[in-house]
This record gives sequence, C-alpha cells and structure tokens, in this order.
Amino acid sequence: MSSFDRANEAVSFLTNGLPEGLRKPQVAIVCGSGLGGLAETVQSEPRAEFDYASIPHFPRSTVAGHAGKLVFGLLGQKIPAVLMVGRAHFYEGHSMEQVTFPIRVFKQLGVDTVVLTNAAGGLNSDYSVGDITLLNDHLFLAGLAGTHPLRGPNDEDFGVRFPPLSDAYDLELRRHVHRAWKEITTPQTNRKLHEGVYAFVGGPTYETRAESRMLRMMGADVVGMSTVPEIVVARHCGLRVLAMSLVTNNAVLAPVPRGDEELLQDKAAGELSALLEEGKAGHEEVLEAGRAAAVDMQKLVVQTLVNVFGSA
Repeated sequence: MSSFDRANEAVSFLTNGLPEGLRKPQVAIVCGSGLGGLAETVQSEPRAEFDYASIPHFPRSTVAGHAGKLVFGLLGQKIPAVLMVGRAHFYEGHSMEQVTFPIRVFKQLGVDTVVLTNAAGGLNSDYSVGDITLLNDHLFLAGLAGTHPLRGPNDEDFGVRFPPLSDAYDLELRRHVHRAWKEITTPQTNRKLHEGVYAFVGGPTYETRAESRMLRMMGADVVGMSTVPEIVVARHCGLRVLAMSLVTNNAVLAPVPRGDEELLQDKAAGELSALLEEGKAGHEEVLEAGRAAAVDMQKLVVQTLVNVFGSA
C-alpha cells in the first residue's frame, strides 16, 4: 500500500469520527517536548480527540512530554485546526517515512499550513534558555548522507521527485510572527524572539562539545532531534511551513578539559566530575523550560494564526 493510500485510510477513519465543522482543518500544529499545552488553546466545543494508537498507520510516541493524541478544534474561536500533541522520532526506531506520515495525513485532510514547534538546544551565544527561535533555514546532515524521508520511489500523488527547499520557511508567515510578537509582549517580557538555523541530529544522545562547535561553525543557531524531516515532507506536499524552537538548554561549546592540565592535578575526583557536568543537558530540564515558557509560545502561535487567517 502506498503512503498516499495509507494517508487516505487514516483520513477516512478520522473524518468518520469528526463533527462537520472540524473535518477540513486549515492549519495543523505539531506540539514539541513540553509544548503540549498548545492543545488547551483550542475551544472546548466543538472538539474531538484521537489517540495515535487508534488511527490506522499512525506512529506512536514513547517519549515523556509527548501525550500521543490528535486534537481537533477551533483556534481563536473560528480557525479549524488539528493539533498533534507529541510526535514520533527517528531515534525511537521509527523510519523516516513513519515519522513524517502525519504530515501526509494533514495534507489529505485539506490542511494548507503546518506549524511545527520543538524544544532545542541553543548553539548561538546570544540565545538564552526560554527564548524562542523562528526558523528560517536548516542543516539536515542525515538527509545529505541519505537518511532522508523522500528516499525511494517518489509518490507523485504528493509531489515532484526533486522538490526545492530554498523557500521552505514561508516568509509571509515569518513576517506575521514578528508582528504577533510585538502584539503579545510587554516591556517586562524577559524572553526574546530570534530568527535562526536549526540543525537536525538523529539522537537520542545530546551533542558532544565538539559536535556542538562543529554545528555552530556550520551556521546552526539551535539543534534538535525532530522537525526537519517533517518540513521536508510538508514542502513535498506543497504545504506552507512555519517552525519555531523553544530554547530549553544551552549547548556546551567549550572544549573538554584536558587530563594533563596542571591546575587539575590536585583536584578530587568529585571536583573533576563537576567540571564535566557543567552545562550538561537533560530531558527533565528540557521539559521544565518548556513548561515555564509555554504561555508565551501558545500566545505567539495563536496570535500569529489569528492574524494570518484573519487577513486571508
């Protein structure tokens, strides 16, 4: 069965369980680690939820902070939307085709615009934990090496064999984000909105210091384990793309201390361990930073979409 047929089978299942007003969502939102609260911005009525396990061919998420459900409802009182609360990742053992299958489903549902959010490590020294980065480009080293969601026979029902990605990050949508940011923030707002480049890594390990320096030297501002494969498939389908990263930790770029450094020779083993622990990322840290910044991220996404579809 082709990906086109599998997507249509999933869509048939979903539409049979949806009220009439939610069967043709205009926008799809993918909620990253700690950002599932975006689903609470959807109006309480009409509303429908589906566990991933119940949807034909849909990949299941096994990661903490990813609830694993599709939520259909209205954003801003009138925008029909579908929210993916949690995503499947390549490092969980899913293929690239499985990871990106929900994007195919969104296309067949009639979605025009997809908004992708994620938790990411900050590589740019100007970025602080809690800042939001609006993505305008990416580095997909795995894809360049052949681990690519479009590898294999092309499904012409979705798109062309060789889709360009130089225009992947919709400029008009990014302009709306900056305008929305000015509308929702106050002089007391601590976090900043940046634009930058996202580097995809396979995970599940966080990056070494040398890997972080390499990615930064190559032009990446943030790094994470998702989003880019979904963007590739979204553009293959002809969907408009808006993507944002919440900076949940600062990657460690300083070189690791050398074992023969003279100043380290008299330090106890515990002190040496503390030097290596400094700045080390952890998943709980990522989730906590996501919780702390969730309100601003939610406001930004909703206000942007209200502005976009209100002016369409």
